[in-house]
Amino acid sequence: MVTDMKDAVHAADAATVMSLLPARPRVVALGEPTHGEDILLDVRNELFRQLVEREGYRTIGIESDCLMGLVVDDYVTSGTGTLDEVMERGFSHGWGAFAGNRELVRWMREHNDGRPPSERVRFAGLDGPLEISHGASPRQALTALHGHLAARLDADLLPCDAETLDRLLGADERWANPATMMDPSQSVGRSAEAGELRLLADDMVALLDAETPRLVTTSSREERERARLYGRAGVGLLRYHHWMADTSPGRMPRLLGLRSSMIAANLLAVAERGPVLAHAHNVHLQRGKSTMRMGDTPFEWWSSGAIVSAHLGEEYAFLATALGTIRHRGVDAPPPDTAEGLLYALPEDRFLLDPRRLAAALGDTPPAPRVSPWFGYIPMDPAYLTGADGIVFVKDLPPN
Repeated sequence: MVTDMKDAVHAADAATVMSLLPARPRVVALGEPTHGEDILLDVRNELFRQLVEREGYRTIGIESDCLMGLVVDDYVTSGTGTLDEVMERGFSHGWGAFAGNRELVRWMREHNDGRPPSERVRFAGLDGPLEISHGASPRQALTALHGHLAARLDADLLPCDAETLDRLLGADERWANPATMMDPSQSVGRSAEAGELRLLADDMVALLDAETPRLVTTSSREERERARLYGRAGVGLLRYHHWMADTSPGRMPRLLGLRSSMIAANLLAVAERGPVLAHAHNVHLQRGKSTMRMGDTPFEWWSSGAIVSAHLGEEYAFLATALGTIRHRGVDAPPPDTAEGLLYALPEDRFLLDPRRLAAALGDTPPAPRVSPWFGYIPMDPAYLTGADGIVFVKDLPPN
């Protein structure tokens, strides 16, 4: 079986990716099965450079706070701030501490230096302003959206003034409360103020759309794109906080689905301005449903990739990344009867494979699911093998 696979192994580069696809996609989505490993970030960075230099891609979007990502985009496009400041303030989830992300930002700034705007590469955060335990205050998003509208429209068109918005928002700490994930009663998401803010946010987003003819003449495309981003983030956060306060059995799948929808909406918005490489966990970018278990309770929800793929069809391409070992995390060589085990038996250390060839090599015998001894690594789901357009395999991950 391994012999049958050898001629299906290719370099993990942009040219090979494009050769596997029926047409040039608007979104190339590169998944990863674990976070924070430098080799996986190196693979991403090299693929992005090749997509930029050979295929005309201009944007990379990663699994990080969409509002914080504006700090990175300002730096890479215009040099605002310093690299150290950007790595500290421009990433959520602690991603700014990783060398691969620092190298990405450094290269993007260097690439853009002296180039006209149409040739500059752009950075986007795709995630909502969320952490595992809580959501951020909607203050930044709602005040920025209100400011955009107030600067361009008559005051009587706005649903409220800035002082009312500030009063309803209150202290940011009451929103960004880590206790809310395990204790819904700690959430302010269903308070009277939050309910009023949801209505005001909805009205501001509706006004942004209704006044498009005027706003086109009084703001740049960049300003309008950011205003829409503030609207998505504000409305999404308020909806997320609302369900953080829920006590029903549907609370967790609802929260997971809301995050998934926020990532999908941000990715679709970024893709409107041109082709993009998206980088996030396989679970977010795969075409099927995502699943997880908390204790004895299983949850499932539509992944961001499934949502985007439903909108874009063949203009969405998904590359799943699979791994052999992460020995420093206790993940040793995969069993030979798993999909990863078959790939691990091949001599190459890093390659790209057409998943249809892997499925053909497996024949009628489905591979056994690999079980990870470490919670931070999610093996490939055999059921989704044919849902990927390509599989990037990295044999061994050394410690960073």
